[in-house]
Amino acid sequence: MDKLKKFELMEKIGRELEDLKHSQTAVIQKIGKIEVDNMELNNKKLEDKLGIMHQNAAEILDSIATVFENFEEVKNTFEGKNDIAGLREQEAIDNLK
Repeated sequence: MDKLKKFELMEKIGRELEDLKHSQTAVIQKIGKIEVDNMELNNKKLEDKLGIMHQNAAEILDSIATVFENFEEVKNTFEGKNDIAGLREQEAIDNLK
């Protein structure tokens, strides 16, 4: 795989990780809404399970954030070492020929 294609794949993975983070945030928000609704219902079993689910979902979100940060560092280092901007310019020039 050439360097530009590899970097484009890294960008795609970065977008997917970002999307995963947003999806997990939505899960946490949904659990929170159910927890609020359950305050009125006062179902103890549901309260216990939702608390555990909320905690687990928050831990997953933290893991996603850590993976994303580490991956971004790797991607940025790769970009700098391989002059991706220059490779993109050269590709644009080559496509004009």
